[in-house]
Amino acid sequence: MSLYLVIIAWLYVTVMMAVAEATNTNGTVLGAIFTFLLYGLLPLSLVVYLMSTPARRRALKEKEAAAREAARLAAAAKAASDAPDGGGEAPADTVAPVREKP
Repeated sequence: MSLYLVIIAWLYVTVMMAVAEATNTNGTVLGAIFTFLLYGLLPLSLVVYLMSTPARRRALKEKEAAAREAARLAAAAKAASDAPDGGGEAPADTVAPVREKP
């Protein structure tokens, strides 16, 4: 939340600098635009990118963990479905094996 306050405050300062540049007798509108871009947007975009790095890293780790969990569940489901009798109980109608006499 405090990052938004810093962003708004810095943009306000740079807009005021650009207005002062544009309304000055020796200033130009082109100078005001460059003042706003070079003092405002460029450094602010760099600061916002660097400040949001931990959030991006945390989101990436959560995404990877979710993918690993999904892969683990899929592997467990595949292993369970590959078993011929996955119920764990003996079949009810078994046929006794026939043994040959030696």
